[in-house]
Amino acid sequence: MDLARPDLRPDPSLSRDEMEALQREIAAAATFDDDHALDPSAIAVDEAASLADGLPPARDDAQERLGTGDDGGSADTTPDPDAPTVVGVDQAFLTDRGEDRPDAAVSAAVALRGGTVVEYASATTPLSIPYVPGLLAFREGEPILAALDALDAEPDLLVCDGSGRIHYREAGLATHVGVLRDVPSVGVAKRLLCGEPDESTGERPEGWRTPIRADDAVTTAEPGTVIGHAFQSRQYPNSKRVNPLYVSPGHRVSAATAVEFVAALCARYKLPEPTRLADAYADTVKRDAE
Repeated sequence: MDLARPDLRPDPSLSRDEMEALQREIAAAATFDDDHALDPSAIAVDEAASLADGLPPARDDAQERLGTGDDGGSADTTPDPDAPTVVGVDQAFLTDRGEDRPDAAVSAAVALRGGTVVEYASATTPLSIPYVPGLLAFREGEPILAALDALDAEPDLLVCDGSGRIHYREAGLATHVGVLRDVPSVGVAKRLLCGEPDESTGERPEGWRTPIRADDAVTTAEPGTVIGHAFQSRQYPNSKRVNPLYVSPGHRVSAATAVEFVAALCARYKLPEPTRLADAYADTVKRDAE
């Protein structure tokens, strides 16, 4: 797919100052309001896939509806062709491979429709720079774009393992990729990069959330601006040890709607189903490549 803003592509050869300047352009181009026709109920995942026997098969719209099979199941697993397509992206890494085999990113994209996987795609591309906090898109953005290009499905919503607006310059991975593809996107991070939660995040019950507001570390937003939410997607009833997720809009989604989307996509597990499956798929591709 042609990029909406090829001039904003994450070029790893840029200097740090140039990268940060490009991120400010990304933030200026991003829309942190709802500009889509999606409803959380339309993308909700009611039941998470079991990974005990590997990844679930991809079911396309043309497949016949499944009746009772050898496993005794009778569920209709044919995806609704009218349901929105949600794509989760995640990565694994091939490192320390010797001089003739450079470090590489294994980027995985998993498309779901109506909670059912309809397609897997991956790309393995060289890594050109190390990880630098706040500059993740310049290390992982191009590999993710390669995986998305390998997909036949066009995402109605992109869910990224990484930050969106919760970023020093409001231009995390989900924002950068969302603007480049001009697709609604959400960032889901496991750690808080910057910003301040309204309330303490420790030992919170499942379903709890609180706004994350811009602090002095966020250089492109007024202090106090809501840039995302801490969201407790899962918790143990007798020992509240699971940490929350940090959910932020990437592009064309508001902070309030971003957390509603993630809540709808989580099903028994901490991670939303699209990125949970993308994580597992990335590990599978990595094992096959080693």
